[in-house]
Amino acid sequence: MEVYHGMVTFHGIAVGRLQYYQKAEQMILQYTVENARKELERFGKAARQVEHELNQLYRESLERIGEHEVQILKEHIRLLTSGSFSRAIESLIRNEKVNASYAVATTRDELVRTFSCINDSCVRTRVESLREVSNRLISVLDQLPRETVLGEEPVILASEELTPTDLMELGGKDKILAILTRQGSRFSHTSILAKTMNIPSLIRVDVDPVWDGRMAVVDGFSGEIYLDPDEETLEQYRKKQRESKEEQEALYRLRDAKDVTRDGVEVTLSANIANMEDLDSVIQCGAQGIGLLRSEFQYLGRENYPRENELFRAYCKVAESMKGKPAVIRTVDLGADKRAEYMELPNEANPLMGNRGIRICLDRKKMFKAQLRAIYRASAYGNLSIMYPMITTLDEVRQIQEMIREVKEGLDRKGIPYGNVLQGIMIETPAAAFISGELAAEVDFLSLGTNDLTQYLLAMDRENCWLKEKYDEHHPAVFRTIEMVVKEGHKAGCKVNLCGELAGETELVETFLRLGVDGLSVAPASVLPVRKAIREATVHHTGEASSV
Repeated sequence: MEVYHGMVTFHGIAVGRLQYYQKAEQMILQYTVENARKELERFGKAARQVEHELNQLYRESLERIGEHEVQILKEHIRLLTSGSFSRAIESLIRNEKVNASYAVATTRDELVRTFSCINDSCVRTRVESLREVSNRLISVLDQLPRETVLGEEPVILASEELTPTDLMELGGKDKILAILTRQGSRFSHTSILAKTMNIPSLIRVDVDPVWDGRMAVVDGFSGEIYLDPDEETLEQYRKKQRESKEEQEALYRLRDAKDVTRDGVEVTLSANIANMEDLDSVIQCGAQGIGLLRSEFQYLGRENYPRENELFRAYCKVAESMKGKPAVIRTVDLGADKRAEYMELPNEANPLMGNRGIRICLDRKKMFKAQLRAIYRASAYGNLSIMYPMITTLDEVRQIQEMIREVKEGLDRKGIPYGNVLQGIMIETPAAAFISGELAAEVDFLSLGTNDLTQYLLAMDRENCWLKEKYDEHHPAVFRTIEMVVKEGHKAGCKVNLCGELAGETELVETFLRLGVDGLSVAPASVLPVRKAIREATVHHTGEASSV
């Protein structure tokens, strides 16, 4: 028996055969073509085939996975159809009379070199699309084998690297027991997708093609991989699998349980969702409501701004589906890694620090007012609240308040009903954290967005592969900031909730509650484990909350 180790990106236990996934090696040869026109036609045909394949994969994956998770496919399609990438390839073929595969590879390599020095998540997504689309074009042009058949029995999939597109094509939980890769990061598109598909996943594993076909055990809690496990190890992990199944069944029995600690502290436990397809999962997991509805899905992957009535219908569906439970809609948070082409946002050297979130909304008041009106109109059909992202100043809040006043006056003049819409702020910048007391005095609730807050506090991009060893979401500064915001919010009589990846870490739930956090908002899949942690927690325990 051989033992290997990796970094866990999504937990779970898998026992089964390994299959090593290796893409066909691309040997790019350069040669001169006699007829450039025919080579251009050959490239055009390959591009249309790849576009068709990506569109088909998008439609299939949309049904299985959801809009938010398959956005990367839209990026691939946009790159292929936008014109500039294809024109650069066609120019090489036409002017240099080189073969199409060489033109694709050369264009790809030049663009990747240009972008690779820029540490920005939006640019990294662009580079990922460049590589994926180029590799698909070359595979079609050179007629390389492209299909991997996993067979009827599910397998543990090992590979040097997997792209989100690979994972979507290969299948879901019914085909893949676990994923082991050498490359990747905790916050990569592939890791997030594996979590969405509920597949245990490890990165930084010394995978080897000779593993193919061998029996293995993957411990997605400790990060251990047992190759050719002995009978004792196999039985041990099969027992753990049975226990894990029993734990899941026990968790499901908590679906209708109250979110109350051992010492009687009531906690609000809500779910985060990113699209309309996730509404059912909120209801099924037994969350108290929606703590964060990311509204970007209505603005991305389209050719123009959504109309107010389109937004209104979506928010009505949310309000009615929740049957009186609260739903918090975060106003559109575009910019950085979420860009809508039709908005024609200029390229920025550092988009994470640039024009994003509420800054774009206040710059584009017509767009912002349409969303605010849609939410207010839909609030007549249920319990809706609004939350604003990337706030840094009191002036921004007061500009929003003035726009809200204008929206309400306009609806009043037309006799359009609306409900009591609570107002909230995302605390995700250090500036907002340090003036959280003043901000809390202006709104009804605060929500700590730990994903962005952590990277801004650490001055590190959480998706930067060069910083993955140094990025520490458990840094003391993060917890002290949470404690400070809670105290300042409570002084102003404001509820303070926590959302983001940290909120779903069950071992930290008691710590957050002792810091005074009023509510947690997590992914639907984390609701029941967090509920269990809440019910096992004791809040009123002196001397520990301030030790973080």
